[in-house]
Amino acid sequence: MEALAERLSHLDSHTHGALRVIAFYDTLMRRRVDLPALARASAGLAGCVAGIRLHGTGRVMRVSPEGREVALPAQSASATAAITLDEEEIGTVWLERLGPPNALDDVLLDRFALAAAAITERYGPARTTMADPALVELVISSDGDEAARARALRLLGFADDLPVRVVAVHAQLPLDQVGALVCPARTVKAARIADVGVILATTMDQARFPAGVRAGIGSVGRPDRSWRQARTALRFTTPRRPVVSYAELGALALLAQVPQDSMRDNADVAALARLADNPHQDVETLDAYCATGSLRRAADLLHLHHSSVAGRLERIGKTLGIELTEPTGLVRAGLALTAWRLLND
Repeated sequence: MEALAERLSHLDSHTHGALRVIAFYDTLMRRRVDLPALARASAGLAGCVAGIRLHGTGRVMRVSPEGREVALPAQSASATAAITLDEEEIGTVWLERLGPPNALDDVLLDRFALAAAAITERYGPARTTMADPALVELVISSDGDEAARARALRLLGFADDLPVRVVAVHAQLPLDQVGALVCPARTVKAARIADVGVILATTMDQARFPAGVRAGIGSVGRPDRSWRQARTALRFTTPRRPVVSYAELGALALLAQVPQDSMRDNADVAALARLADNPHQDVETLDAYCATGSLRRAADLLHLHHSSVAGRLERIGKTLGIELTEPTGLVRAGLALTAWRLLND
């Protein structure tokens, strides 16, 4: 790169300066510097305070042009650039120039950010959420051997002594955002496998899944088994219950093993399928009643008068041929509703 800069020295001073900045950072990368050394070199080159922040670890470095660490808080940044890795923003670099901006600051920050991303990836597992789908697939596959699975987990940044939980996700939001929300303080990795999002984590807060996300959560343990459980739990999610843990399903999980033809042939499920074609939101009413077991609580959920809900349930009971006020009838309706959803998930 230095030779190229010399050959192009006849170009304007900005281009020549930009090439020298690029050559400077190429030299740093060949020397395999770490992040503190990168921050010191960048501050010296810029002639002002330079900083690095990594979102995943919260680590902040702020260095003076003389190479000394400068205490926080920082001055207002005169220019910033995002550090990106695997198309995810993992941090920020910045300059704190007190005078007018330098014409080469944009070039310097661009190379500064690229170098920071490369160093972060090189020294230990990258603090990113998005992961190589091939590695994630190796972790959750039931066909792989344990040695390959353990190696894939180490490459993803998971310690050998911590069991991993797998989550199957349907979401419009980017998976890295979902993963960071449900597991903000520990390693979390995500990838899309076919049409399902996969999140790997050692711990997570089930209550932190954002609105609009459907998630099935497997149990902690073998990742391949946890993945099967997560996919099963995802099938049981509904608009009213968008996040389902496999452990909460209990015996209901057995319904996922029933052949679909057997479900379709069941009289209760077939009657519910006909009910679903009704434009009067009867399935929603039945769902609220099965979820609460109470006419008045169902009315509260639906924001309707209880007499209106009572009229709907009477019509639904006749259509299904089930006495919904009886405990057995309520169980039958709940099972039929679940089976119908499994057929249409």
